[in-house]
Amino acid sequence: MASKSIADIQHQGKFFVEPSTTAGKLNTADWPLLLKNFDRLNIRSNHYTPIAAGCSPLQRPIEDYIKSGFINLDKPVNPSSHEVVAWVKRILCKALPVSKTGHSGTLDPKVSGCLIVCIERATRLVKSHQL
Repeated sequence: MASKSIADIQHQGKFFVEPSTTAGKLNTADWPLLLKNFDRLNIRSNHYTPIAAGCSPLQRPIEDYIKSGFINLDKPVNPSSHEVVAWVKRILCKALPVSKTGHSGTLDPKVSGCLIVCIERATRLVKSHQL
């Protein structure tokens, strides 16, 4: 019997709390004096309204992650930041239609370092990453 990988188990399983009307019980009899009534103060329930659209993060398609994603990469010494972003866009376009890519700050061509590449919807958030 071949064992499944963790990724297969996560993709096939449903890892969420089922909604119910009963509140969880908590025994605080052995707790310190100041926490004796904690079970009455904290209302614990698993009631929520599931949204019809969307899915669990473990079952979300890779396209959704790429549409609002970042790539944190180590820029090599000679190419400019713009060239590296163009390379990333070209690589991503082979798998998915990617229209926008950008970076959070220019590194000089003769410098290596951390370059944050933003993809699609994440390009709107570039200003929040710049200091």
